[in-house]
Amino acid sequence: MRIVFLAPFGIRPKGTVIARMLPLAVQLQALGHEVVIVAPPYTNPEDSGKTEMVRGVRLVNVALPNAGKALSALPLAWRMFRAALTEKPDLIHLFKPKGYGGLAAMLMILLQRCGLRMTPLFFDSDDWEGKGGMNDLHSYSSAEKRLFAFQEQWLSRHAAGMTVASRELQRLTAGLGVAAEKILYLPNCVEDVPPGNCLRIRQKLAIEAETPTVLLYTRFFEFSQERLHWALAGIHERIPDVRFLVVGKGRHEEEELLLTASEQMGFAESLIMAGWVEPVEIPDYLAAADVAIYPLDNTLVNRAKCPAKLTEIIRAGVPVVADAVGQALEYIDPEHSEILCDPDDRQGMVDRTVELLQDRVRGQGLGTAGRRYLLENFSWRQFAERLVGFYLKTYRI
Repeated sequence: MRIVFLAPFGIRPKGTVIARMLPLAVQLQALGHEVVIVAPPYTNPEDSGKTEMVRGVRLVNVALPNAGKALSALPLAWRMFRAALTEKPDLIHLFKPKGYGGLAAMLMILLQRCGLRMTPLFFDSDDWEGKGGMNDLHSYSSAEKRLFAFQEQWLSRHAAGMTVASRELQRLTAGLGVAAEKILYLPNCVEDVPPGNCLRIRQKLAIEAETPTVLLYTRFFEFSQERLHWALAGIHERIPDVRFLVVGKGRHEEEELLLTASEQMGFAESLIMAGWVEPVEIPDYLAAADVAIYPLDNTLVNRAKCPAKLTEIIRAGVPVVADAVGQALEYIDPEHSEILCDPDDRQGMVDRTVELLQDRVRGQGLGTAGRRYLLENFSWRQFAERLVGFYLKTYRI
C-alpha cells in the first residue's frame, strides 16, 4: 500500500511526529508499504517547502503562506490537501483532528459525499480535544475551541476508520456513535533500543554514583503543582541526600513555582533542573535515575492521553512509581502493580518511591521486568501489523 500520513504540525520541535507518526511509518515500510508524511511546518518554518528523508521516510514540508495565522488557515489546508493527493495514495491517515490537517481532511470527506471518488481517509486521535480535554489547557480563542471540538466529533463520525491511543479515547469515540469495528486501539509503543549512558549524565551533573536519584520527566500540566512539591519534600525528608532530576519544560512557568517551593520547603539543594533536553540526549538522562515518578491527576485529559514519556522511562529500565490513571494501567506490568498509586493518596507515591530508593536491587529488578513487559506487549512492529489488518478489513483498498 501507498500511505500518506497527514501531520498536525512540523517535525520540530514538538514530539507527536517523532514519537508516534515516524516510528509507525518506519515499521509500516519494514512490512513492505510506502509511507509519506505531509506536514505543515509552522513550528519549524525554516523547512517550509522542503522535502527530506527522516529514518528512511519521506517527509514533505508544505510551503507556508505569507500571511497571518487566520488568513493562512485555508491556503495551508488546501496545500496539504493537494500535497496528499499528489502522492496518489491508497489511503490517507490524519493525525489529530484539528487545525490545517483537519480542514484538509474535512474537504476530502465533503468532496466524497458530493459524489467525487476520493482516497479513503482514516483519522488518529491521541488526545481528547473537546470539552474537558486539551482545549481547556491551551489559550485558544473561543472560535478556535469550537472549531477544534467540532472537527474532532465530525471527523470521528465520517472517517473510514479511527485509531485511538488510549482505552479512554476508545470509550469516548464509541460514545460518539462510531461502530466498534471502525475503531482500532493503537497506543504509543516503543522500539527496542538499549538504555542510555547513565555515567555520562551523572558526571555532567556532578551526581555521585551512589547518590539516590529520582527522575521527573514531564511537561508539568498533568498534575497539581502543590501535590508535586509536597511529594518531593516528603521524599527529601526521609532521604536527605536524594537528588531530584527534572527533565522537561512547563507551559506556565511551573519551573519557577518548583524552584520557589524547593526554597520554602527545604529541598533546594537536592533539585537539578535540566529543562528541555535534545531528544538524542534523553536516553542518557533517563538512565541516570534510580527511580522515576509519574504523577497523574485523575482528569479527562490524563485518562485520554497516551503518555509517550512514560513509555520512554519504562523502556530505559527505570522503575516508575506512577498514579493509576489512564494508560499507566496499561503500561505497568500487572504482576508489579504495587508501584501504581492512588492519585488521591499523596503519601502513597512518597512511600513507594522511598522503598525503591532504599532497596535498589528490587528497584533494578522492577525496572528490568517493566522494560521486558513493555517490549513484549507494546512494540511498534506488532501494532503496525494490526494497523495494516485494520486498514484492509475496514475499507477495501
